[in-house]
Parts: sequence; structure tokens; C-alpha cells
Amino acid sequence: MNLLEMYDYRKTKGRIFDIQRFSVHDGPGIRTIFFLKGCFLRCRWCCNPESQSHEPEQMVTQGKVKTIGRDATVEELMEIAEKDRIYYRRSGGGVTLSGGECLYQSKFSAALLRACKEDGINTAIETTGFSEFENIVPVLEHLDLCLMDIKHISSEKHKRFTGVPNELIKENAAKIAKTVKELIIRVPVIPTFNDTPEEIADIAFFASGLAGVKELHLLPYHRLGYDKYIGLGREYSMGNAELLTREKIETLKAAAERSGLEIKIGG
Repeated sequence: MNLLEMYDYRKTKGRIFDIQRFSVHDGPGIRTIFFLKGCFLRCRWCCNPESQSHEPEQMVTQGKVKTIGRDATVEELMEIAEKDRIYYRRSGGGVTLSGGECLYQSKFSAALLRACKEDGINTAIETTGFSEFENIVPVLEHLDLCLMDIKHISSEKHKRFTGVPNELIKENAAKIAKTVKELIIRVPVIPTFNDTPEEIADIAFFASGLAGVKELHLLPYHRLGYDKYIGLGREYSMGNAELLTREKIETLKAAAERSGLEIKIGG
């Protein structure tokens, strides 16, 4: 690659809404997480509702109006990642793209991940997997770890709670599993949506049939995004849904373990 080509692709612009440094979640080691704006889904429980629209928007935070969403280049974000390189080396960490949905900005995501790999930085993404596979392939090319949600096996129920069916997601999961270096399946466990042992077991058995998948993470429902809905002037669609008890989480974990996968809570 010549210097002009490197310069050109590192000028690629994307839209982000947050950067989280020194994270110990969403991938191995200490990580820098870039949150990209825009998502294809509208999950009722989404903890980052400000991520859903690709357009910048106003949100009231701690009594102040804040603009959510700004454009940044690959080059700019790599300067931030470079500052954390020493922590990556010591912990086996790296950069994770989250959102929103990084596949919503697949060209930018692929360019950012490419820059990370060229600079020797471990890469991961969090994704719903809802995109045409041709847009996913360039992202996978520069990816070490894919953290992918499988929210439900029933397409009808999936559409009712997220706004989209899940056939494409399941098809992509099979293709991603055969292509990426490592795939971990995640399940946000949501009251009234997928919080029965039967539903969790169905997801776990589907995940166990994906090539190379060894882990499944159960992510218990929380209400940490509630204040953001208020700040955006939006209704929180989960209403007064109750948090899962420790006993119920353990019951769901036991149901998932029948698949033979390693089951973790959180992650």
C-alpha cells in the first residue's frame, strides 16, 4: 500500500456519539469503545436510544441540552486509540465498535478496523447482524472478535419487540461464524420477550449449531437508559418491567447450558 492510499482511507468520515476509554467489557482486556450513530433496529429496551437515529439530535442531560452525534475521521479516532496502546499491550485489549449498529456505517467501520489492524491493535465489534452480508464482509476482514446478538428464535416476536424480523440475522450468524476469527453470541434477557427457559434454550441450541461458537453470554435486563428517553422526550417502551432476580437468571443459565456451550452472565 502506498502512502497516498493510506492517507485517503484514513480520511473516511463516520458519525459517532460517544467514546468510552479504559473499558473492561465488550472484548478482552482494557478497551477503547467507539459508539457509532445509527441502527436498523428499534429495540424496546435499548439502553442507548440516542444511538438509533443517524442524525444529530438534542438530548437533555443533567439539566443541560446536549447535541448527540458528531462526525469524525478514522485518522482522528486512531489518535485516541494510540493514546491507550500501552493499556492494550498490558491487558490484551484493543478497540471495540459499538452503537447503535456499526454495520449501519459499514464503510467507515471497515476503514477504522483496517487502521487498527495495520497499527497492531486488537479489534472487536458489537452487532445485531442485521445487514446485507456484502456490507459485513469488509468488516470481518479486519476483525478479531464479533460479539453478536441473537435476541429470539421467533421472527414474529423478534419483529414485535425490535421492529425487524430475524431471518436475515440468523442467516448472517451462520455466515459470520464461518468467516470471523471468533464469534460470541450474546442474548439480552428481556422480561416478557425472551425470559423463559424454553426461549433461552432455543437460542442456545441455535448458537451451538454455529461453526466454532463456544460461548454464549446472557445479558440481564436493566433500566440504565431510562433517563435518556426522558432527555430525548421519548416514551420508554418497557414501562415498569421488573428486573430479573438472581434465582431466575440462574434458572435461565441452566437452561442454556443444556446446549453444551459455556454460558456466562454479563460480558
